[in-house]
Amino acid sequence: MKKIVASLLAGVVALGSFASVGTAAENNEENNPVELFSGSSPISITGQAWKAPAGSASEDKVWGYLENVKGNLHLSAKEDVREKFKITEQKTNSKTGSQHYRLSQYISGIPVYGADQTLHIDKAGNVTSLLGSVVEDVYQTIPQPLIQLQTISGADAILAAGQDATLEHGPLGEPQVTPTADLYYFIVDGEPKLAYKTEVNVLEPEPLRIRYFISAENGSVLFKYNILENLTGTGTGVFGDTKTFETRLSGSTYQLYDSTRGKGIVTYTAKNKTSLPGTLLTSTNNVWTDKAAVDAHTYAERTYDYYLQHFGRNSLDNNGLQIRSTVHYYTSYNNAFWNGAQIVYGDGDGSTFTLLSGDLDVVGHELTHGVTEKTSNLEYYGEPGALNESFSDIIGNSIEGANWLIGDKIYTPGVAGDALRSLANPPLYGQPDKYSDRYTGTSDEGGVHTNSGINNKAFYLAAQGGTFNGVTVTGIGREDAVQIYYNALVYYLTTSSNFSAARTAIIQSATELFGAGSAQVTAVTKAYNAVGVY
Repeated sequence: MKKIVASLLAGVVALGSFASVGTAAENNEENNPVELFSGSSPISITGQAWKAPAGSASEDKVWGYLENVKGNLHLSAKEDVREKFKITEQKTNSKTGSQHYRLSQYISGIPVYGADQTLHIDKAGNVTSLLGSVVEDVYQTIPQPLIQLQTISGADAILAAGQDATLEHGPLGEPQVTPTADLYYFIVDGEPKLAYKTEVNVLEPEPLRIRYFISAENGSVLFKYNILENLTGTGTGVFGDTKTFETRLSGSTYQLYDSTRGKGIVTYTAKNKTSLPGTLLTSTNNVWTDKAAVDAHTYAERTYDYYLQHFGRNSLDNNGLQIRSTVHYYTSYNNAFWNGAQIVYGDGDGSTFTLLSGDLDVVGHELTHGVTEKTSNLEYYGEPGALNESFSDIIGNSIEGANWLIGDKIYTPGVAGDALRSLANPPLYGQPDKYSDRYTGTSDEGGVHTNSGINNKAFYLAAQGGTFNGVTVTGIGREDAVQIYYNALVYYLTTSSNFSAARTAIIQSATELFGAGSAQVTAVTKAYNAVGVY
């Protein structure tokens, strides 16, 4: 059986519904979890930074390093790393001067889904770490390139996914994002299959964003799951405060359109219908009375500003991506969601939720899903999905910075003091705060909301400090902590990163930003010890 080896190699190698779920204890009645990256076997190899030959170009350092760790990559001495891996992205951290590469493993010129890596070179030019996953022994055991088994096209795969979704959900409306089909080797029960990855993304008969892996051999559904990234929230304008924000004058009409940030922040209304993006909101006098729209627009601006001021990031994609928001989606809709193209808010039913655009940490949470999608692309299933949710909680909560609660302003408006989640005390809202208590069932896409509490607690301990599970952590403050976690999300984590990989990535991130042996490295290390993640 082939294994996906979660490789935290050489020198520290180590999506989202906001709906609440049952407690971890209740959900553990399901004992047969589905593994998206089947056969994973995490390892961690630590060592000294690798010193590249003098005068080597950056990419030559990457390939030289991979040659040096061939054994860890399960390659023979005769195999060429340049054929088995490809560089997909290179970025330089302007704060530290470090270079960060993203790579993918390939078989016969086709990428292996989830077999992604991040490689890191410090400002002195030395490779400090390689993180990610590789497929073990696959090259020697595939009898023939699986591309020879391909019998259907990408268009066929898109059609097959649509037919499957129609059978389950009824006739589908128009796609919100034009579907594509990308060919991968996809691991099923430990064996590589040739598959197309595609999505069904529609609003009718209900909001759906289902990721499909379709067999390129026969068109069957190998795996699917819902990655609709949603959240429930309201807005401060809903509570009567006065906000100021950027608009745009077109002729004699003001538009809820901010052209001063990136490629724009634009706010629409669906008028309690389901078409997106809806109608651009306008005013004759630049005085705005739609509280949901005021909150959605203002909080999108504040989220953009936070990312720019704290991380130097220009919008969700770091290239000024336009941020679109639509309020008044459907009728009494108790949700909000990020659908890969924009954020959408319902009005709530007034009992479970009030207007969903009104809580800043909710808006920040949703938009952070967009950042994750553009960087580490943590899979929205199982442990990577729980990390996806957790990083949205962590950064969304840090943008607001008022407390350690998520959704407290908009959840159950008739009940004072409650919230959807707590970073300080996850069990208060049915989440585990230790890895040993994690949910291992199949509901909630493998516990993406439930298990996010584990990583949330680690962040809280690193930032705030305290004694937990017999471990005392000296807090480093929220700002240092969120810098470490953001840096790990953007540069170190990969599609298939699990909790153990996240621990190593965050320690490595702290080392890059603050130095080995720093108080920050000690804090995050002890925080993960406290929650039982190793």
